[in-house]
Amino acid sequence: MSPQVFIAKWKQVTLSERSACHEHFLDVCELLNQPKPAASDPDGAFYTFERGVSRVGGGEGWADVWMRGHFGWEYKGKRKDLKAAYNQLLQYREDLDNPPLLVVCDMDRFEIHTNFTGTAKKVYAFNLDGLTEPENLNVLRRVFTAPDELRPLKTTETVTKEAAKSFAEIAKGLRKRGVAAKDAAHFLMKLMFCMFAEDIELLPNDVFKRCLDSAYMKPSQFTVLMTQLFNAMAHGGNFGADYILYFNGGLFSDASVIELQVDEIAVVRRVADEDWSAVEPSIFGTLFERSFDPDKEELIGAHYTSREDIETLLRPVMLAPLRREWDDVKRQCEALWPEIQAAARRETKSTAKRKASKPRAKFDRLIQDFAERLSHVTVLDPACGSGNFLYVALHLLLNLEKEVITFAASHGVAQLPHVRPTQLSGIEINPYAQELAQVVIWIGYLQWMRDNGFSPRRNPVLEPIESIRRMDAILDLTNPAVPLEPEWPAADFIVGNPPFLGDKVMRTGLGDEYVERLRSLFATRIPGQSDLCCYWFEKARWQIEKGKAKRAGLLATQGIRGGANRETLKRIKNSGDIFFAVSDRDWILDGATVHISMVGFDDGSDTNRALDGQVISTINANLTSAADSTTAKPLSDNKSMSFIGAAIHGPFDLNRRVALEFLATPNVHGKPNSDVVRSWANALTITKREDDLWIIDVPPDVGVEQAALYEKPFEFCGRMFYQYENRIVVRCGAEIGGFLETLKKRCVQRSLACLVS
Repeated sequence: MSPQVFIAKWKQVTLSERSACHEHFLDVCELLNQPKPAASDPDGAFYTFERGVSRVGGGEGWADVWMRGHFGWEYKGKRKDLKAAYNQLLQYREDLDNPPLLVVCDMDRFEIHTNFTGTAKKVYAFNLDGLTEPENLNVLRRVFTAPDELRPLKTTETVTKEAAKSFAEIAKGLRKRGVAAKDAAHFLMKLMFCMFAEDIELLPNDVFKRCLDSAYMKPSQFTVLMTQLFNAMAHGGNFGADYILYFNGGLFSDASVIELQVDEIAVVRRVADEDWSAVEPSIFGTLFERSFDPDKEELIGAHYTSREDIETLLRPVMLAPLRREWDDVKRQCEALWPEIQAAARRETKSTAKRKASKPRAKFDRLIQDFAERLSHVTVLDPACGSGNFLYVALHLLLNLEKEVITFAASHGVAQLPHVRPTQLSGIEINPYAQELAQVVIWIGYLQWMRDNGFSPRRNPVLEPIESIRRMDAILDLTNPAVPLEPEWPAADFIVGNPPFLGDKVMRTGLGDEYVERLRSLFATRIPGQSDLCCYWFEKARWQIEKGKAKRAGLLATQGIRGGANRETLKRIKNSGDIFFAVSDRDWILDGATVHISMVGFDDGSDTNRALDGQVISTINANLTSAADSTTAKPLSDNKSMSFIGAAIHGPFDLNRRVALEFLATPNVHGKPNSDVVRSWANALTITKREDDLWIIDVPPDVGVEQAALYEKPFEFCGRMFYQYENRIVVRCGAEIGGFLETLKKRCVQRSLACLVS
């Protein structure tokens, strides 16, 4: 069949969906010279009409056409709502093995929606007349033959980074004009949410983009239009010819607008063309926050904590116990199912109307009780930043709830999602990070609802998440004369990433007075030489001990395993136990890789233990599972004997590969790099059997000019100097100022953008 014959035939057809859809699809197969369902799959195992499915929202349904690994295809009558057809496929897709393409058609229009994990969604759309274009025919052909070729080139990560980079441009311009960071952040969050709301069709008819187009080259008009739109979103109502939903949520509680310049409006218009429905909230929050911190501006393009990294902690701490509960509920339900079916068969033989059988009532109650349980799970992040951990926690809860809804639907019980962002709590000291956390969480929630075929609540669309508080999580100085320990809200799960600040730099970062008050307040519980994150661990332990939390999972520097820090983990084991730990893992902190530990703990009731991915029987306070060396007693023969060992005060340690490379590289003065590249050892070399530790160590009798002739090691020092923000302490016999001056010259020669003050 030629495209012209196909078009001519189907332009005339006015039959209903039911009457026409099978014949239309068979004609599509003829048009593309593709096999038809019954011919290629007589049993309907992988390619069939009317594939039976369970609706996520409850009840049974039928996908009009399905081909495993290729598509789900849903028809509607001519000029009917294709969006409704697409929402049906979203609710069917799990039962269709999550096909890569979701196709909707009304016999006149075709829409092919991509459904590839981790990519920005793309829609290929054309009508009957468009079939004369080879490009559209090729798209339709690849639906049958090569769906992977329709995979979007942009990933959600790419879209997110590009959007954040554009916002950083605007933030930088506002900062240069003297706009306060908090005001700029609040305003740009409103613009950001408008773009997202428009792309998921909560704002109608591209109203935001139309405002930008209308105000191009007219900054004062942009201010007027945005003020009117924000007012409409705050209360609901008309904006010109468009009706705007009631958004509420605190974000639009004021309609304040910062007047943008012409070039800034152009940037906003450009970034509005990004696919905001595909933005990954767990990434965007971090990148957006960096846009408003001049000290972190250079990190906008740097690495960030990925969603997978966050899930590494949240799955064992939060999801594992909930999944165990759900598995138990499912077992009970499945045991009841044969009795329910038998009762249903008896009922069909009787003309009398009967109430639900006892097994059916018990089955329904088990499902409803667990769904209710999920809707009351509470999660606290006491160092929430821009909300990444909370967003991922919400997503995991919603995914588990969807499993419940799908299982219930396949057994005749209708359920809808009841998990809400308001189940989350957070503590954050930064004012715009606190507000950003709320926006990130709501975007993530609305995105999930839309992507899974559910309609979010619309009156209002948003609710304020009042449980995300702006406060200091570990020291209440409301009355500076009487420092107090802050109250944390009760929660089932405490999760998060407390600030990484070592004992030796706490005074520099926080100030002497703050550190003295903090250590005095916790003096009986935390040794004075402990890292900052230990205070979050102790607070979480106390919450569990007092019955205000059930489980906690926090990150720390790997130093939590030893020294004074380890006392915090000992207290955790004394009042409860550690059920999950990753002793040493690479982590991204402000664009740099650091080594961290993950620790999950409770009151001791969880008997499952996992350390570094292995199931074990116990986890010691030093995050090992072998003999507990933390309980070892000092040897009397070693009394009064000690040696400080090698003390590193600069970032000049090397891994084995780099050290060997340096050792094999000659120098112009003929001396070997082994003069300054040395192997070294510390206590861990003995206690953990670690070896191959190397360091750059310039002997005291070598001057700066002579040290510079060891070219590769000296160049390495320059790079480290740049990366660690000009903070450097070097063991060198020459005057430190002279060393830095020489180092600066070499950095410039090597094109390192380095400043030495």
